[in-house]
Amino acid sequence: MKREHVIKPVLDHHYPTIQYGKGVYLYDEQGKAYIDGCSGAVTAGLGHGVQEIIDAMMEQANKVSFVYRSQFTSEPAEQLAEKLSDLAPGNDYWTFFVNSGSEATETAMKIAIQHWQEKGRPGKNKVISRRMSYHGITLGALSMSGHVLRRRRFIPLLEDFPVVMPPYCYRCPLGKTVGNCQVACADDLATAIKRIGAEHIAAFIAEPIIGAAGGAIVPPEGYYKKIKAICEQYDILFIADEVMTGIARTGAMFGMQHDEVEPDLMALGKGMSAGYTPMAATLVKDHVMEPILKGTKSIMSGHTYSANPQSAAISLAVLTYIDKHQLVSAAANKGRYLLNALHLLADGIKIIGDVRGKGLLLAIEFVADRTNKQPFAPGLGVTSRIIENAFQKGLLVYPAAGAIDGEGDAIIIAPPLIISEEEMNQLVRILAESIREVMAELTPSTLEEI
Repeated sequence: MKREHVIKPVLDHHYPTIQYGKGVYLYDEQGKAYIDGCSGAVTAGLGHGVQEIIDAMMEQANKVSFVYRSQFTSEPAEQLAEKLSDLAPGNDYWTFFVNSGSEATETAMKIAIQHWQEKGRPGKNKVISRRMSYHGITLGALSMSGHVLRRRRFIPLLEDFPVVMPPYCYRCPLGKTVGNCQVACADDLATAIKRIGAEHIAAFIAEPIIGAAGGAIVPPEGYYKKIKAICEQYDILFIADEVMTGIARTGAMFGMQHDEVEPDLMALGKGMSAGYTPMAATLVKDHVMEPILKGTKSIMSGHTYSANPQSAAISLAVLTYIDKHQLVSAAANKGRYLLNALHLLADGIKIIGDVRGKGLLLAIEFVADRTNKQPFAPGLGVTSRIIENAFQKGLLVYPAAGAIDGEGDAIIIAPPLIISEEEMNQLVRILAESIREVMAELTPSTLEEI
């Protein structure tokens, strides 16, 4: 057998070779079709093989694909930064372009810390995050993440940043109920700030909707307005990690727009380029940049491919396509249809504990017992079983954690924004078959392992 050279997620697992994609489908070397029910990693928002994006790619490649940011700028980079600011809440953002979401959140952290340094307050250098969170795999981004499984191996290398409780209504950490809680979970941020001292805290970072660390967990109404008020009260910057939620995914261009909150910094990625090129960005409010403009006049960060014209032109074409085809409203409308279909599915499947999400960022959490919301034992691998079963049937869904300790079972369903009603129905049919087959495998003797 020919040896392999590509380091894949599971080294001894066989991965089919993909040949091409079109619309919401991917096709392997055997011609087998897969519904991209999660847009890869919640990335391919426009689907695959969109000719308008390919044309923009070729047009820019015929001009220039790369310049180094310390030597030149380019029209696509300038236009993209202006476009992002026009779309973002408040319309007054600068943009630092990077290559991935992990780099975007880490750059946001660095800029927040530099902001306070340039204001003569170098002691403000900690970032608060939430126990259920995932902000990226680089050491700085992982230090800000609460994702138990992804942190575990690297704990000795990570900064010991403080964390607060998540806005997890299905398993409220405070035992309260939605509509009768006064968004008490947000108060934990104020408690943490008082204990640590605001003079030590640069920023608070949060995903508008919790992604991989919880599975499309939507905070209760009013949560982010309360969070932003707490940040302003204690002179702390608010970073919105929009890597998964940004660029139309949730039925708004940015997830924070649902709550009418303007973050001080935002991290973008994934849907920003829709998978057609590696591209991400950190957006920074004018007031955060002001002391740096008056001081060193330079952000202490650098990436070789930052703001390269090829990726900028592609991302600009993605934003143009979203506007032209009204995909923001499409995500909202299709999301309501798909969410309703998943709720109907849950009625007949007893291991489905919760169905949740917003727009086309949806999730299902699985439980061994609906009554007490008891998770399955980690050793049963329920999430992996469902994902693999669906994969064999030609459906791709994305793994997520569940339960407060991050070791429960959940999947994310986040198809491309161009998915049709017929394709959504097909997605749900395959998913239903897969879940029922895995549920049948969980015999009483197996469940005794819980």
